[in-house]
Amino acid sequence: MKTHRLWDIFCTVIDNHGDLGVCWRLTRQLLAQGQSVRLWVDDASALSWMAPDAHALPHLQVLPWAAASQSDMLKSLKPADVWIEAFGCTLPEAFVAHGVSTRQHQPAWTNLEYLSAEDWVPRMHKMPSPVMSGPAKGWTKTFFYPGFTEDTGGLLRETDLLERQQRFDRQAWRKQHAPKLAPDGLLISLFCYEPAALPQLLQQLVGTPHHLLVTPGRPLAAVQQALAHMPVHPSWSALPYTDQNGFDEMLWACDLNFVRGEDSLVRALWAGEPFIWHIYPQDDNAHHDKLEAFLGWMQAPESLRTAHRVWNGIENTAWPTLSTETRETWSACATAARAGLLTQNALHAQLMNFVPTQTTNA
Repeated sequence: MKTHRLWDIFCTVIDNHGDLGVCWRLTRQLLAQGQSVRLWVDDASALSWMAPDAHALPHLQVLPWAAASQSDMLKSLKPADVWIEAFGCTLPEAFVAHGVSTRQHQPAWTNLEYLSAEDWVPRMHKMPSPVMSGPAKGWTKTFFYPGFTEDTGGLLRETDLLERQQRFDRQAWRKQHAPKLAPDGLLISLFCYEPAALPQLLQQLVGTPHHLLVTPGRPLAAVQQALAHMPVHPSWSALPYTDQNGFDEMLWACDLNFVRGEDSLVRALWAGEPFIWHIYPQDDNAHHDKLEAFLGWMQAPESLRTAHRVWNGIENTAWPTLSTETRETWSACATAARAGLLTQNALHAQLMNFVPTQTTNA
């Protein structure tokens, strides 16, 4: 039997709602395991389309970040068993001080970090970090790193993922969302920032039977800007905002997926279709090493490595041709990566197993 626990998950939306996307998937999976969650977020607006049923879910509260510093709110709070700092966000000092003053033992305080395949991740995973100052001085946080190998925290994966994929009607989805797709054409999804190679991709699709599905927001704006300079356009259409299950289904339905950030990368891996990852760019180009580490873990063929480098602006060379041979090579790589990951424990399960060793007041 699973031990019921109350989890406080704190999330700050830095850019593009990716952090919230990860936190919401973790929240969903904890709820599915009979846990209770309070999700504290500074901008929950994206939940209106990402999770339109969030307000109706039992054992869940979505709370504004600012409320964690309000005395009236703090006085009414039931002490949580677990505190999650998502992606290095710092808990409000008033919240921490209240926790210190009202409980005998600290909760399991976990810093859920960003996803990386770099070789230092296993060394840092589950490393304790003493709190050296502030109201919680003397308490301890623990770093919890998602990852792609057995010696990390794993990836977020629903327990019913494979069942959902087996039930999914791929052909019906394609007919509904891309009715003009030619029988011999590829269906391609685009979820990106502003890749330097986007004009090359669009130009390559001109005159082909392929169809491009463009997600809303920055991808749509980038495509519209690129098309403004093209006299002839490829076959494409814009998609509306969708919830997380709808996004997953898009990836399952397409023959090639362009994804960005962390959450959609993981979803592309579970889809098992060829994909190109637009990694979140960093000013010091630290994302270059992060991308190379991921491609190394995937044992990506050279054509797939080149495509990623060109898409991410690391190499200024021609975008590779999407030939049948190229796609088959990429597909074999994606299938092998997915198969290996399915043998590992999911992140939410690892967190739940780890928390009892850290919780002293359960």
